[in-house]
Amino acid sequence: MMFRNQGFSRSLREFAIGLVTLSVAGPWESGCGSAAIRAAEPTVRYNKAAWIRFEGPIFPHSAHLFYRQLGRAQAAGADLLIVEIDSPGGEVHSSLEVANRLLSVDWARTVAFVRKQAISGAAIMALGCDEILMAPAALIGDAGPIYQAEDSLFRHAPEKIRSILVAEIRKLASATGRPEALAAAMVDAKLEVYQCTHRQTGELRLMSQPDLQAKGGVGLWERGPLIPESRQELFLTLNGRRAMELKLSEGLAMDRLDLIDRFHLDTDFLELQIRAVDVAVLILNNPWVTGLLFVVGLVALLVELSAPGISIGGLLAGLCFGLFFWSRFLGGTSGWLEVVLFVAGLLFLIAEVLVIPGVGIAGVSGLLLMVSALILANQDYRPMDGLAPGTPVNSLLLLFGTGAVVVVFLGLVTHYTGRIPVLGRFVTEPPPFDPAVGQLVGGGPESPAWPPLQIGDCGVTISPLRPGGKVMVGQQTIDVVTEGEFVESGTQVRILTIQGNRVVVRPIELTG
Repeated sequence: MMFRNQGFSRSLREFAIGLVTLSVAGPWESGCGSAAIRAAEPTVRYNKAAWIRFEGPIFPHSAHLFYRQLGRAQAAGADLLIVEIDSPGGEVHSSLEVANRLLSVDWARTVAFVRKQAISGAAIMALGCDEILMAPAALIGDAGPIYQAEDSLFRHAPEKIRSILVAEIRKLASATGRPEALAAAMVDAKLEVYQCTHRQTGELRLMSQPDLQAKGGVGLWERGPLIPESRQELFLTLNGRRAMELKLSEGLAMDRLDLIDRFHLDTDFLELQIRAVDVAVLILNNPWVTGLLFVVGLVALLVELSAPGISIGGLLAGLCFGLFFWSRFLGGTSGWLEVVLFVAGLLFLIAEVLVIPGVGIAGVSGLLLMVSALILANQDYRPMDGLAPGTPVNSLLLLFGTGAVVVVFLGLVTHYTGRIPVLGRFVTEPPPFDPAVGQLVGGGPESPAWPPLQIGDCGVTISPLRPGGKVMVGQQTIDVVTEGEFVESGTQVRILTIQGNRVVVRPIELTG
């Protein structure tokens, strides 16, 4: 979209903002240091401006979406990046990551434009930009960290967490030339900020009491009036006018028109919209969609394990679990560890079914590894946020709910068909044992008295033996197992042993 010159209306806007600037600038111009230099930089001409709108909470999903948009802006050759922020905050770690990512941008000048609010983590995010522009009534601040306790209630974070966050936010403010004490007061409600004057040079600086002591104390600095927004038990929160007066922001702007004027832009903004892949990631991270992927993937996996090989079951299971891990990769909650655990669990499970049949260590270990991978891929443990108490429980409930749906589905099919679908192929159904003759006899429904089976009888497999399956001996069909090897359908086999209800066969070409 091209923004044209609006003539008289633009002049009025410039005049109004100029009046506001003159009225609030006050005596702090001489004490802003690098911030004063940064405020003069908009006279530079920019070739291409990119516009990113960041709205809503700051979580790993939204943060990684923002990173993808940053990559698109860089690929497009933007040398001015404007981030419109309208956010109530979010996770501490994600907010710091976004702020530091913006701070590390060296291919463009970064500008945070706050039209309505940049509260909590969003204020931290804004501090990572080279420049902050705000609407006069917009709000920034109130970044005190909170956490969810075991009783599910939110409480202010302990002093240990606040101290780390204060150090991080001071580093951001120092790197961008903003008053460190103001930034720290957003996080620490106990911190009070004063207007201090150097007794010899007359330098004006905003400092807290600890800052004042660290800089030489009252012997070098005269402590002036308290900044009222930083009084005890309040997390510093400023509107646009007050933020510019205290040099936390670099100016005022009402809309894109003001930004075009400020940066002397002659071309359209490159507005980075949410793409189809971003929508797909958000949809796939929805718990209901995740549950559907689990159900379809598990059923397809059972089908594939009952008839190993590249089939529709394997392809569908691979697609479902592939989509799951792909969406978690782009959503920021999964890495290669989860994929390795899942693949290792799958290999253990396949080994249990095909190589060492029976419910043993390999099968149980495989299931545990796969479940662990799926749970970990749903989590986002952050050093400063921790892991919410309910998050692992929610993942377990999702998995148990998925398993319950699969069990109910199998039960319904069994009820109406009389046999267990898929899993029934793992269960052998040997012919009945006749006590009168002391041997197994055929179990056909029409003729329950087939000739007794003998060791050495030969037959032909009518299904693959993996290691269990069906063999045609004479005119009767029996369920058998091999000694562990895989036997293709249509292979001639010989009965080796009959132990109770268990019939063991071996391919004739292997019989000695």
